[in-house]
Amino acid sequence: MNATSQSNLRFSDLAVQDPIVAIPPRSTLPSIQIPAGTEQSTARAAPALPPLPTIPTSHIWGIDFHSLTMAQSLEAIERWIQRGVPGYAITANLNYAMLYSQIPRLATLTRQAALVLCDGMPIYWRSLWNEQPLPERVAGSDLIVRLAELSSQRGYRIYFYGAAEGVAQRTADLLVERFPGLVVAGVQCPSFGPTTDSEKQASLDHIRSARPDILLVALGQPKGEYWIDEHYQQLGVPLSIQVGASFDFLGGNAKRAPRIWQRTGLEWLYRACTDPKRLGPRYAKNLLFLLRSLRRECINYLS
Repeated sequence: MNATSQSNLRFSDLAVQDPIVAIPPRSTLPSIQIPAGTEQSTARAAPALPPLPTIPTSHIWGIDFHSLTMAQSLEAIERWIQRGVPGYAITANLNYAMLYSQIPRLATLTRQAALVLCDGMPIYWRSLWNEQPLPERVAGSDLIVRLAELSSQRGYRIYFYGAAEGVAQRTADLLVERFPGLVVAGVQCPSFGPTTDSEKQASLDHIRSARPDILLVALGQPKGEYWIDEHYQQLGVPLSIQVGASFDFLGGNAKRAPRIWQRTGLEWLYRACTDPKRLGPRYAKNLLFLLRSLRRECINYLS
């Protein structure tokens, strides 16, 4: 599916699919029997769609961000799930924008995404200079909670994949406790070390057989985006989302910055102070990228 066909969707016009028979949640990796008829693909058939207008976007540092609020993002995601065609969403922050400018592969897969959402205050503030500004930041950690709430009401199945041992399971348990109707299709913590081809295939088969509507991937940038790009078509999940460190925040493995730090765009500074050895160099590179980008844009504007 090319980027143009995806960005030209009006999600409110997409038809609702027939309900799917639920499969009991699985949090381990037992021997799996793939349901008959799903060996080739578990993607749901998409309805015939009329020509649709373009979703507004805001162009920032090479990336076309969809101009959506949190509520509109949830509606867009829900309509994409109902459409049933495999796709993925990207929550891009300043670090992602920096990587995008450096890695051609990341730029290509970003242009092919169903949704590209703003997950950084510097990106939001920069958009205010554009003719089409972004309405607000859509943070991945907040998006997960809202998706869990929506899924508990609609019966959508969420699969939690990634993070350190036990973190994804803890995140899933806490969200189920908060939203009792939430259906967890499965949980996996992939090994950080080498794995065999059979182990990789068993992992993919487990996701595919669980038939989730939403696949949350927490593998970090850009590893998570690469993993989704390689597997989303084969898995047949309607929507996959790379959520970075969100499992760590929700599962209690890391402390998220207070709201005042988030609203003032200083969440990065808070995180850098909590883990300076690991995050300090990263945020220093992000800040340098930001200053260089703004300087270049100012020079272009003045010239």
